[in-house]
Amino acid sequence: VGLWGLNWLRRSLIVRAVGDVVLDLRTRAFRAAAEHDLSFYDQFSSGRIVSRITSDTNDFGQLIVIIADVVSQMVQALILGVVLFRTDWRMSLLLVAFMPIIFAVAAGFRALARLVTKRGMKATADVNAAIKETISGISIAKNFRQEASIFASFDESNQQSYQVNIRRGFVLSLVFPTLNALSGIFVGILIYAGGMSAEQGLVSIGAWYLFIMSLDQFFFPILNLTSFWAQIQGGLSAAERVFALIDADPNVIQTEKLDVPRLRGEIQFEHFNFHYSDKEPILRDFELVIRPGETLALVGHTGAGKSSIAKLIARFYEFQGGRLMIYGRDIRTFDLGQYRRQLGIVS
Repeated sequence: VGLWGLNWLRRSLIVRAVGDVVLDLRTRAFRAAAEHDLSFYDQFSSGRIVSRITSDTNDFGQLIVIIADVVSQMVQALILGVVLFRTDWRMSLLLVAFMPIIFAVAAGFRALARLVTKRGMKATADVNAAIKETISGISIAKNFRQEASIFASFDESNQQSYQVNIRRGFVLSLVFPTLNALSGIFVGILIYAGGMSAEQGLVSIGAWYLFIMSLDQFFFPILNLTSFWAQIQGGLSAAERVFALIDADPNVIQTEKLDVPRLRGEIQFEHFNFHYSDKEPILRDFELVIRPGETLALVGHTGAGKSSIAKLIARFYEFQGGRLMIYGRDIRTFDLGQYRRQLGIVS
């Protein structure tokens, strides 16, 4: 009855802890995504960001459950180890001698499992991104009869994900059988050594039997840890992806946070340089003055930088050279929240 009650209490606490962690992590990830500038979304598709906030936070929650279970089993194994040492120290030393081999083999799988798991999660994120972008733009695709084209794009991502995850499954499926086989070899050695010791009167038959029966329980936490290696590596990779989203440095950096006066619309670009990527300059040594109350139309071919100028005035992107002056002040010195409240953009 005590075991049942404590087990129920432990699992209840784990469920509550996991819920709290996932709630906090998802809140922080969404807040970070909302605060990132537009250049961040040029680098990462919306589907990948959605995958990090939803799927990856859940995977990290499952990692907490697995670790809690394994720690509980390790505590039980430690208590059992004390009992075995008090029963017969010679057999216990033989048992302990097996441990470095088990740990060495498990550690050998760790790096390989981490690599294939990260590749698998990236491939899955690519599939999610393809689905998200296709569904969000399905009306445009249908208008231009591009159903076959978008399916071909999705099918390519889906096939790549299939190949990567099949390789991941093959690698991870080797872990548990390998360690289980080693455990079987150790049982055989223990039976032989214990039988010889019992025959010579060094250990009792009862103690010998106790060690044989306890071996599975003693190795179970390690085997359980390795059998869940896929989920553990998935949880660690998910944590990396979520914290990468949260901790990503902003590209738009303000030098100060000065209060913004009532703006009159006086805007000036001075020897201005801007590009989205190093290979594609948009504005080079650009000069423009927009006077208060003036209405200005920007006309040019696609990609000339018309919308870029509007986005730069809104401080959605960081520029690489020159100055952008608003009302006689450097735009990098304003408090962005106050500044953007005085802007109106109709797309």
